[in-house]
Amino acid sequence: MKQALLVIDAQQELIDGNEKEKSVFNKDNLLDNINSVLKKALDSESFVVFIRDKDVAEGHGKGFEIHSDIDIPKEVKIFDKEATNSFYGTPLLAFLQDNMVEHLVVMGCKTEHCIDTAVRTATVNGFDVTLVGDGHSTTDSQSITAEQIIAHHNEVLHGHYNVDNFSVVRNVSENLFIPSHDDYR
Repeated sequence: MKQALLVIDAQQELIDGNEKEKSVFNKDNLLDNINSVLKKALDSESFVVFIRDKDVAEGHGKGFEIHSDIDIPKEVKIFDKEATNSFYGTPLLAFLQDNMVEHLVVMGCKTEHCIDTAVRTATVNGFDVTLVGDGHSTTDSQSITAEQIIAHHNEVLHGHYNVDNFSVVRNVSENLFIPSHDDYR
């Protein structure tokens, strides 16, 4: 089975924050976990895809780039997006279909926006998804904390399904590239 790691919006300014926005919750742990899963992806010979949001740092400069603490492998695909949805207006879906990918491991930022949308869109488009439960983050909203947002999304996205394909939530310590979806079918 072909697999891909999808790292969404792990950009310098989004993770670290700026004069207007705070850094994401537990950012150092997030960066460590991204690097750990990148190594697992390479060890399992999975594709690695980074998505960058053009709204971050107005789409240019150091703040727009993938965070400097992330060990970017040599063989990666990088797609830029203009929408919350990583699949909208990008070559992501075509790339995954052309390479016969069946399983996506998803991590990055921000939980309630781009991560949630990617997981749901992927299941609609025929992919089983493993969301890395301790591999996505966000900032506090006006109503609830980032920690609550993350916990809520881990709860509602574990078992989210669209008839044939669905998502599960697993943590970095697990073997994310041995999908467990068939255990639940």
